Amino acid sequence: MSTNDPVHTAPKPPKASFGQWIKAVAAVGVRSNFLVYLLAFIFSLLVGAILIAITGASIPDAYAAMFRGAIFNYEASNLTSALKPLTSSIFAGVPLIVAGLGLALGFRAGLFNIGGQGQIIFGGIVAAYIGFAWTLPPVIHVLACLIGAMIAGAFYGGIVGFLKAKTGANEVILTIMLNSIALLLLNHLLTLKTFQRPGSSNPQSEIIARNAQLTALLPRPFQLDFGFIIAILAAIFVWWFLERSTWGFELRAVGANPNAARTAGMSIGVVTTMTMAMSGAFTGLAGGIQITSTMKYLTSDVAGSIGFDAITVALLGRNTPVGTFFAGLLFGAFKAGGRIMQAQADVPIDMVLVLQSVIVLLIAAPPFVRWLFHLPQPNGMTIRQYITLQNEKEVAA
Repeated sequence: MSTNDPVHTAPKPPKASFGQWIKAVAAVGVRSNFLVYLLAFIFSLLVGAILIAITGASIPDAYAAMFRGAIFNYEASNLTSALKPLTSSIFAGVPLIVAGLGLALGFRAGLFNIGGQGQIIFGGIVAAYIGFAWTLPPVIHVLACLIGAMIAGAFYGGIVGFLKAKTGANEVILTIMLNSIALLLLNHLLTLKTFQRPGSSNPQSEIIARNAQLTALLPRPFQLDFGFIIAILAAIFVWWFLERSTWGFELRAVGANPNAARTAGMSIGVVTTMTMAMSGAFTGLAGGIQITSTMKYLTSDVAGSIGFDAITVALLGRNTPVGTFFAGLLFGAFKAGGRIMQAQADVPIDMVLVLQSVIVLLIAAPPFVRWLFHLPQPNGMTIRQYITLQNEKEVAA
């Protein structure tokens, strides 16, 4: 029988019309997680608007000030000043991205690492000491600071992984205690002559050497340095590690089902220890970036609230590298814009925390958002699959 026989020749699917594409985009879009994120963001702005109104401030003025401080200052006299807020948002988001990536690794393995604060402090201590006590050539000096911060963070996180693997200790309790230990150690070190800045009675170290500071990517007044490049490289590495490496597969397998992973021959103890060490390495790196980029010296506030904000960033990004990266940028924009909103619109800076909390609350509960806005449940269908299915139904009819 000829291969051109109509019985053996599959008919070509009809070309989708513009109307079918619009219908498919709408049908798939209302079921997508992206719409959930967008609605969560919009709803948080509405909640924030109500609270801003309660404080007596102007809602349009408050949000306009946040936009000018975070994205684009349309009231600026020149383009440089107009674009500066965007670089400030990225700059503020870099430590959150790096720390969030570290915590996301732990979460993917089923380990709730809330010790980012302590690991950041440990990384900051080592980075600062290398920065002001050592004398090294350019590039090598800043690399030594960052690598030292990663090793310190890995050591501090690895303690938790080792104790959990060997004794079954709860990582939440361990990390809470280690956070306190790190802060107390930092406060003590800042009273010692080695760390105390000469001629100053304040608890702060010497300023690190110029060679130990990250190089600027853009000239002043833009606030952006090579920390942003590090954040991008860190996100790419975490993606590769989770999706393309054998260790990453074991990490995900242990997080999904420890019993099945153990049956498959994986060592839960080794994976737990390595995961916590790697998680600590990234959070320690965030502390190193704080020293070499943001602060340039060590104080008791070196970690700020980054360790806790990074938990939110990781959860908001669904513990994925790409999601965590953009969640960190979003929180950086909130930080940069919140300062301007407070200064120019007389809105409490705590309002930014409210917006962040509402966003995370809603994104952490997608079924609630779908119920609130009467959205259909996701079915995993793509636009092309939807069009193909509709065509098949039309042919069958």
